[in-house]
Amino acid sequence: MMPGQIASGWHRASEVLKMQPPRTLIRRLLVLRSSKSPTTTTRRFTRHTNLASRGRPQIPYLSVPLARNQQFRYLTTERKRWLAYEVFLGFKYTIYVWAIVGFSVVAYYSVQQEWLERRYPTPHEWKFVTRLRFRLAKWAPDRTDLPQTDWVLIGNYAKNILERLEDPKIDGAGLQHEAEGPGYDATVKSEPWRRGYYEALMLCAKAAENLDDQVVDKTRRLVFPSNQVVGPSNLNPKPIAHGSPSAPLEKDCERAFEAPDGFYQKILNTNGFTPKQKLDAALEYASWLDFKGLPDASELTYEWALALATETSSPAPQQPPLYDAQSYVLHHDTARQPSENLLKTLTALATQKARKGDVSSALPILLSVLRARRSLPQPPPQAAQPLYGSPSAAVAPPHTSSPWTMENITGIAKRLLAPPSYPPPPSDGASPPIRDARELCEEAGLNLYIGEIIYASSSTSSRGSSSSSSREDGLAWTREAVDLAEEQLHKLNSSSSSGGSRDDIAKKTCRECLSSGLDNWRLMVARLAREEAERQKATGGSGSSGSSSSSWLASLWGDGNPEDTRGRWAAEENVVKERTRRALEVLEESETPKAGLGSLFWA
Repeated sequence: MMPGQIASGWHRASEVLKMQPPRTLIRRLLVLRSSKSPTTTTRRFTRHTNLASRGRPQIPYLSVPLARNQQFRYLTTERKRWLAYEVFLGFKYTIYVWAIVGFSVVAYYSVQQEWLERRYPTPHEWKFVTRLRFRLAKWAPDRTDLPQTDWVLIGNYAKNILERLEDPKIDGAGLQHEAEGPGYDATVKSEPWRRGYYEALMLCAKAAENLDDQVVDKTRRLVFPSNQVVGPSNLNPKPIAHGSPSAPLEKDCERAFEAPDGFYQKILNTNGFTPKQKLDAALEYASWLDFKGLPDASELTYEWALALATETSSPAPQQPPLYDAQSYVLHHDTARQPSENLLKTLTALATQKARKGDVSSALPILLSVLRARRSLPQPPPQAAQPLYGSPSAAVAPPHTSSPWTMENITGIAKRLLAPPSYPPPPSDGASPPIRDARELCEEAGLNLYIGEIIYASSSTSSRGSSSSSSREDGLAWTREAVDLAEEQLHKLNSSSSSGGSRDDIAKKTCRECLSSGLDNWRLMVARLAREEAERQKATGGSGSSGSSSSSWLASLWGDGNPEDTRGRWAAEENVVKERTRRALEVLEESETPKAGLGSLFWA
């Protein structure tokens, strides 16, 4: 703009001002001065100010109507920054929480697998997935947090383990099929691999036994008992439990698992298993055949097991067998002791004969086995601890119970950092056992078998004095079994030394024997007490009045004993109840925490 134009503009403005009246001019000057005055608040629009103020014009379509004629902006710059920071904190803490949860789950899973590996060891040469599923399959039958054992899950795990072990591309490299039979040649594998393979086969056979009466619905992949299937072969199906899926149709069903015969046959025909392993499988297979009602096949399998036991117990072929070939009764030979395999096989054979009702053949076998067990050699005495006053006490360091010793700390570190070693192979059963806690528990089980057989045989015969004495003999054998099992269980629970798996097996055997013995004792005494009460009731009305009056007077003056009036067997019922109550403390006793650094973490 040129200076001349600026001057002409000012000239026109001054003329306009001269034309306006003085009052209007003063008002314009006041408004201009008030607009130039400094404001006290920096941002009036963000404060709760009066909307009717003349500070700035209010445009209706840009304002938000509020109560009491108030308005403010929600999304300011500061509020945007605050919301962004809150969202950032939310994401950060969410990531932290999920990371902590994830790490906790991984830590718990790792500790659980470490515990399972120490309880159910697996061969180190197996793949990770095979070892993982083997541990879970072995743990499933022993779980106490489930209402019942899930044999469907166990069978699936065991079958998958078996497939992986027999697959040359996974864990079965070098495994060859046998020319005859369904077995394999596993001699190229190591002993831990063969032992794990044997345990997997036995687990498959046990799952097959429990799933023998189960079918799977192919349309829904659900497992049902065979007696609930709707079809022509089952005209009266069992009702389905409330809340369960509908009953399957026979045309849609097939076996839930393979028959156990194939797994037992594979064990017996596999080259690489020990005679003890084949013997145990043969006894299990014979018991299964006996359960299925095949006595001829069961007897052949028992004879097969007996041949395996005889081969391992007779190192010299020219020596005669230790038992009679016809009656299977052991000879009383002080020069030679029967092997553990032979004692186990003859006990199983006698039990099978007793179940068939052949008591005259079963009882002599059990008595000969019991006599042989009582003549077994005693275990070697443990070395006595030297006294502090003896000369050797000056050389040996004093024993301390403190867990903070260097030996305990290094032992704990090794157990936590180093993987657990696979346990050594068990005994082959070819040598005579020693009469330790486990064998004493087996002896208690033999007493229980003998007492049950004698009592059952006398109950089926005609009643009389001989039958009553036989039942009392059977009851006496049962009492002796309970006393022996309870005594050994007390010793095993109170012993501070850890005997490993053998002591665990002994505890399990003693618990089963004690529980079964108390049940048998209670049933035997209850039957004798019931018969005694019936006899007293039958002869009570025909008794003399003098005896009844004397007993009435005795009870009136408090001289009578209620236990005497009830009878002998009724009084023994109270003894059985007291023994049962006392035995529950032993049966339910938990394991004593081990001394050492790990004892600090026990509750």
